[in-house]
Amino acid sequence: MNFTGKKILLVEDDKTLNFIVRDNLEEAGYTVTSAEDGEAALKKFQGEEFDLCLLDVMMPKLDGFSLAKKIRESNESIPILFLTAKALNEDKINGFTIGGDDYITKPFSMEELLMRIRVFLKRSMPANETESELTNCKVGHFDFYFDNLTLQSGDEKRTLTYKEAELLRYFCENPNTVLSRSDILKNVWGSDDYYLGRSLDVFISRLRKYLGSDDNIKIINLHGIGFRFNAPIERK
Repeated sequence: MNFTGKKILLVEDDKTLNFIVRDNLEEAGYTVTSAEDGEAALKKFQGEEFDLCLLDVMMPKLDGFSLAKKIRESNESIPILFLTAKALNEDKINGFTIGGDDYITKPFSMEELLMRIRVFLKRSMPANETESELTNCKVGHFDFYFDNLTLQSGDEKRTLTYKEAELLRYFCENPNTVLSRSDILKNVWGSDDYYLGRSLDVFISRLRKYLGSDDNIKIINLHGIGFRFNAPIERK
């Protein structure tokens, strides 16, 4: 897939790291707008359209989480990736709670960062009709459109974050089946580390809230094992 020209908002207060990341992203073909504090970044976000946000957590004037909250108020679906220090594991959970999609810990390789970015930008590319993965389906009385990250029931329409949509898609691909926490994490996040496991509970709670109006849909917690997604599913 060609992501040339995709626009990334990079927010990092370390000038050296900001320069290195921006240089590598531009070398990879992305159009990058950078800022060194949260307030400046918010102004740039409000004045331009972006395909992805890459936010440092610890920043002057406006930290990464506060900035992400403000971004989510105006755009519910843009991928938000946090840059976080290894010591800030609790921050990773907070990041998912306020609407972040993923995080990458410092120090990181540019190869890893570029791979993570490509994963999130794939959703905006035309769907490959030969793919076997579920894209659109009916979940109870909801219409779920993975390709544009929406969940709709009648006139009520909700835009999901990319990770919310990926988790719901995984459940819809495996309805009425016992799914271990490890399998869910590996298939949706690519890793089953402890802090991702805790963040999974945040996403489960969100989906239960979104789907709560249909009594035929249940996300059942199987203590010590994982979850079972009980729901009538019709592929479109």
